[in-house]
Amino acid sequence: MSPPNGAPPGNSENEYLPVPTSSQIDTKDLEEKQPLNDVVQEDEAEVVVPPDGGWGWVVVFASFMCNMIVDGIIFSFGSFLEPISQEFNVTKAYVALVGSLMSGFYLIAGPFASAVANRYGFRLVAIGGSVLAALAFALANFAMNVEYLCVVFGVLGGVGFGFIYVPSIITVGFYFEKWRALATGIGVCGSGFGTFLFAPMTAWLIENLGWRTALLCQGAIVFSSVVFGLLYRPLKPTKVQNIKEKDDDATELKMDPEKLPPLTKMKMEKALEAMKSESCHASQGSLNRVLGANNASYPRVSDVYHTISIPQQRVLDMSCYEKRLSVPFFTNEDSVKDVEGKELLLEKQSANATIVPTGERRDSTAEQEVNRPMYRDDIFFSASLTRLPQYTSRTSIAYNLSVTRLPTKNDIDEEKKRSCKLCPEAVKRTLATMLDYSLLKSPTFLLLAVGGFFTMMGFYVPFMYLVNRAKDAGMIEEYFGFLISAIGIANTIGRVLCGVLSSFPGVNALFVTNAALTIGGIATIFSGFSMTPEYQFFYTAVFGLSISTFASLRSIVVVDLLGLEKLTNAFGLLLLFQGVAAIFGAPLAGAFNEAVGDYNASFYFSGGLLLLSAVMCYPLNYINRIEMAKRNNVDNKSVPV
Repeated sequence: MSPPNGAPPGNSENEYLPVPTSSQIDTKDLEEKQPLNDVVQEDEAEVVVPPDGGWGWVVVFASFMCNMIVDGIIFSFGSFLEPISQEFNVTKAYVALVGSLMSGFYLIAGPFASAVANRYGFRLVAIGGSVLAALAFALANFAMNVEYLCVVFGVLGGVGFGFIYVPSIITVGFYFEKWRALATGIGVCGSGFGTFLFAPMTAWLIENLGWRTALLCQGAIVFSSVVFGLLYRPLKPTKVQNIKEKDDDATELKMDPEKLPPLTKMKMEKALEAMKSESCHASQGSLNRVLGANNASYPRVSDVYHTISIPQQRVLDMSCYEKRLSVPFFTNEDSVKDVEGKELLLEKQSANATIVPTGERRDSTAEQEVNRPMYRDDIFFSASLTRLPQYTSRTSIAYNLSVTRLPTKNDIDEEKKRSCKLCPEAVKRTLATMLDYSLLKSPTFLLLAVGGFFTMMGFYVPFMYLVNRAKDAGMIEEYFGFLISAIGIANTIGRVLCGVLSSFPGVNALFVTNAALTIGGIATIFSGFSMTPEYQFFYTAVFGLSISTFASLRSIVVVDLLGLEKLTNAFGLLLLFQGVAAIFGAPLAGAFNEAVGDYNASFYFSGGLLLLSAVMCYPLNYINRIEMAKRNNVDNKSVPV
């Protein structure tokens, strides 16, 4: 637990623990108590260190292809509006609900796909999503009404796409550290390339084969994602000791009980007692109590090592940005005596206690390989790690330890026994983190989430109605399919430029995003000023560049405002906000079109929402500074317990 701001610093061995005053403890008496040397053994933490290459480039290719297929199909759905509305004799706005449901549930499914991937791996989730989505496309061929399409194609297909999408954006970051920005940038460029490729291809399929056969063809393409999912080979955790042998600059991360000062011994024993009463769950929200897990309640690997003495603080200067319990849990059945001589049987500790595998007495439980990607605080950070002070201020090993949380005893046991549970520990823990609504108490996050909500309401409208507006305006037919393709090209270029910008730590990602959305919103409002091909292609280029910043810089904005430790929580909640907005955006824009009788009304609606989302987020930095100042004032008034 970090001392509050303003508290006097302790020595290097105790600076991450609250230190009692001399009136509370007699250090001389502590030194006479039974030392921990009799029961504490050498331990070796396990951590996944990105290889930065090798098979990772194959994973980048698979990510590119999955993004290309998923986003390419979603962004080209506008081509289906006219044929489906004519066959079922309904409005285009009603048909747009089908595509909007797919767009929305593809985002809403994100937290749940992440939780399942945390337990069963990226490969299984991507394959399952591919099969589910392909099945939805096949079943959509038998549609007798739009309601059937909403449920089968929209909801079922959207969930399947969500299970393809999440591994495609997470796996790349799991394989790369130094080259993360480049690798992630290549992967997400599949979205723009898919938009470029699928828009004319979908229009051609519908025109020559009909919309039902076009759906079957798309379903076959989606099923090919199974092959790309197979390429998501899981990374194996590596013992820190093994890393040390390969890195001459690395510091050996071993527990040295002889260097434990008396005060630290006492704190470790008191922490073990606290674990007995499961006090770490006392402050959780109602959702987390129902799930029975909260990732924020479990320490990182570095937190555990800060409970003990580490040689060379140069390497392991790992600041703990959250106040949380840091407790090592030993997997042997030995007992530990606290400072009063009472025996603490570790086997009776809470099942949610964190595990640090021991060295000499590693049992079969500890030998299980536990690969939990969602236990990394930076798993959703897609930009260059040089923007993170946690990365630039320490070595690679130390950084990976500082962002990795430990598995629980239940988690290890479930891995060992291969038990089949409806909601395993690794799933519950991820859901409790990503859906922890306590973050909604933050004015900064609330404004960011509402801004993202309005952005997504206007985001899909041009993709849905751009071609239909061009047809009504009498544009030459050969240009129709390429209007959406032009957005894809500009989106790809924009993502590359954003990747370059994000490599400069001084760039204000929030300002760039707001400025781009402002330009995109204004351009959308005036997109109907002229229906000449030149003006329309100019608009698509501006719109594609503007929306690329929203997708590319989102994780940077969250980290800049809320901190890396809140990224997973914020990402989960933002996906829900954006998913709900995506469901209603295009149908509402279509309703405006039906009411006014002019497609430009849909673009006024979309552009106004984009502009509103940007304007309301301009003061976010100022609001965030006020919030941080208030939080610091509260911390300064806190008294160490």
